[in-house]
Amino acid sequence: MAAINTSIVARDTYAAIAKRNWAAEEPGVITVFCIVGVVAIGLIALFIYKKLVARRERRQQIV
Repeated sequence: MAAINTSIVARDTYAAIAKRNWAAEEPGVITVFCIVGVVAIGLIALFIYKKLVARRERRQQIV
């Protein structure tokens, strides 16, 4: 049985991983991910804005 040269295995594994660029192969998925991220950030900002406006109105009613 032949011995396994681990340096060759490590080099080949690294070369295979370095050559793969999933984002370049799937630009549509990245685009959808970015759009969903922008929408999510917008909804979170809207939620925070509404909470701050409601808080300001409550403070003005007390004073």
